[in-house]
Amino acid sequence: MTKGPSDDCFAIGEDLMPLDKALGLLRARLAPVVGTETVALREAAGRVLAAGLHAPRDVPGFDNAAVDGYAFAHASLDTEGETRLPLYGVARAGAPMTAALPRGTAAEVFTGAPIPEGADTVVMIEDTRREGHAVILPPGVKPGANVRRAGEDIMAGTPVLEAGQRLRPQDLGLAAAVGAPGLEVHERLRVAVFSTGNELAEPGDRLPPGGVHDVNRPMLSAILEGWGFAVSDLGILPDDPARLREVLAAASEQHEVILSSGGASRSTEDHVVRAVGALGRLDFWRIAIKPGRPLAFGRVGGVIFVGLPGNPVAAAVCLMRIARPALFRLAGAVWREPVSYPLPAAFVMTKKPARREFLRGSVIRDNEGRAWVQRFDRQGSGVLTSMVATAGLIELPEALTRIERGDLVDFVPYCELFF
Repeated sequence: MTKGPSDDCFAIGEDLMPLDKALGLLRARLAPVVGTETVALREAAGRVLAAGLHAPRDVPGFDNAAVDGYAFAHASLDTEGETRLPLYGVARAGAPMTAALPRGTAAEVFTGAPIPEGADTVVMIEDTRREGHAVILPPGVKPGANVRRAGEDIMAGTPVLEAGQRLRPQDLGLAAAVGAPGLEVHERLRVAVFSTGNELAEPGDRLPPGGVHDVNRPMLSAILEGWGFAVSDLGILPDDPARLREVLAAASEQHEVILSSGGASRSTEDHVVRAVGALGRLDFWRIAIKPGRPLAFGRVGGVIFVGLPGNPVAAAVCLMRIARPALFRLAGAVWREPVSYPLPAAFVMTKKPARREFLRGSVIRDNEGRAWVQRFDRQGSGVLTSMVATAGLIELPEALTRIERGDLVDFVPYCELFF
């Protein structure tokens, strides 16, 4: 495990902080806290690359046919009309011609086959016709047509994959193309997740008077696992200071991050605050966003503690929009903000100034096929159906106070946040 941030890396002032400043502080203060390992390509999907990869050879490694057809020297073509060339041989993928192609002849080639020595152009089979042991080629063929050149995709020595990127299926395909049997990746970030509160019950259990089912823990755990982290479920912890300290202390020995929701506020009834304070340090961040407060960062022993809001939408938004880039940085990834797409608003609303707001919404199309973004009609931070029934977040900046129909707003699809 590499050295993590200092004990007071989350200490800030008491002023309400803009989101961009909060993200900037996290970006500047956090560093990877996990080690590295080498894994086979089939095990590398979703992992964070620890060492960049350079191509040891050209891809493709030889000139080859892009289509099924006939290869020949372009200089053999009749400049005025069709050309009749006798067939000399056949080249297949994995079974190239061993002899050079004589001038004035053609070879039948299949897609991926090495271009025979002496040929430089290929015509697809649909544009030709056979006459016995000869082929008739059309006029107007361009030199080098339908030939994939050596190094056309990747040239030897060029960077292929960069350290800090999260590996996608296409990245693994590229690694395989240059012959890499495995990749050096960061170990999975280990995250312990728990809920606290005597009012909480497991889904399926009978609810006590005034009780609710624990919504956040399964939802947040699923998001974290989708990000490729190793998640440990600590369950629902009782409002018992001694028990909380015991569980948190044990979790700090086996994880890099401990995450909770709804149990880290300034309330005098909040036993999590006292438990974290007894084992380390806790700082409250007053970030000017909606939904999203309260939010807490701290340390339990040598690991990082994240306290998310209790309302499920607020917890999910804070995890996806604030904690996500921070956790990936701890996991060895480069800092990455989600990509947003400007779309015209299909709604009208007034917004309070000086805070970032995240509405849940979906892309719709009008009768002309133009894309618009529409907000969900119920935007409460406890209305989880506002996320289930939508496709992403509409991000409204601090300075904006009024949205008219047709105004461009930033839309962040959930796929940008769940990957």
